[in-house]
Amino acid sequence: MFPTSRPLTDGLSFRRPFASVSTATSNWYVPFKLTIDLSLALLLLIVLGPMILILMALVKLTSRGPALYRQVRLGLEGRPYTIIKIRTMVQDCEQLSGPQWSRAGDPRITRLGGFLRRCHLDELPQLWNVIRGEMSLVGPRPERPVFIDRLEKQIPNYLDRLQVRPGITGLAQVQLPADSDLEGVRRKVAYDLCYIQRMGPWLDARILVGTIFKSVGVPFDLTRRLMWLPCAVAEEIDRLSPDDSDDDQEEAAGLDAESERTPQLQPI
Repeated sequence: MFPTSRPLTDGLSFRRPFASVSTATSNWYVPFKLTIDLSLALLLLIVLGPMILILMALVKLTSRGPALYRQVRLGLEGRPYTIIKIRTMVQDCEQLSGPQWSRAGDPRITRLGGFLRRCHLDELPQLWNVIRGEMSLVGPRPERPVFIDRLEKQIPNYLDRLQVRPGITGLAQVQLPADSDLEGVRRKVAYDLCYIQRMGPWLDARILVGTIFKSVGVPFDLTRRLMWLPCAVAEEIDRLSPDDSDDDQEEAAGLDAESERTPQLQPI
């Protein structure tokens, strides 16, 4: 199904998922999911195309730079691809600061960009990534290669989430707020693996409806209850914690100090 190991960007390697995560890539739903993704993405792109063009025009009129923003992410089995979003930050915002996660009150976000992010309208061009087969409508959040090296070292089996296509939305995105520390990332990974175990058409449909709820400001807990969404249990989250050896404790202490200087993650 997957190779035991394959090279990723910057020397990372994709490994087989750990035994307790049952991958759904061999069941009937995967080809069915691809067909649904393509069909829905085409339909949504046709219906929402005029809105996307209007939003792109507004971005061009209100800030300097291109309307669309492109960034490399890692997809299925660690294959790099270029994600497409409507630009919400000032042009070339990382030239001086270097790669950074977005954070609450980030000054790099334009006024229009803040609105687009709150309503998740900046994500709409990713429908093209779905049509290209690089993403799914529902799946784990795609991450930048520059951050994956650190996360893979600090969260055991982090790369197991690469056994399915990343999604525009996902189980973690509709139930958890933006991450503020490593524990928040660990919780999201646990939800990603929970999704992989339970992946199916009924769950995907509930997540898509939950995404609409999230876009209009429905609280996470209410969305979970209304959509009967599964959540990762404490044991699954604890399993993603490093061993409590002296070396790990020293490394974790260093990470805590680093996380105080690291901007808050911004979920897709």
